[in-house]
Amino acid sequence: MKSTGIVRKVDELGRIVLPIELRRTLGIEERDALEIYVEGNTVILRKYQPSCVFCDSADDVVNFKGKNICRKCLKEMGKL
Repeated sequence: MKSTGIVRKVDELGRIVLPIELRRTLGIEERDALEIYVEGNTVILRKYQPSCVFCDSADDVVNFKGKNICRKCLKEMGKL
């Protein structure tokens, strides 16, 4: 894990601000969703990218009955 040297305080509502330089570098825009992971005592933020529930691919994903499924898996499901 690489340190950025950036330190931010959590406000009274539990919010932190990601600096614009960091958002630009990571391609995070206003209103983008972020996934939150916990690993031990470390909090990890990652830009949310929907992926297929079957193969974990993020390419050509569609929502099918509330689940994210790639078109390749959808096609394979049609062969059953």
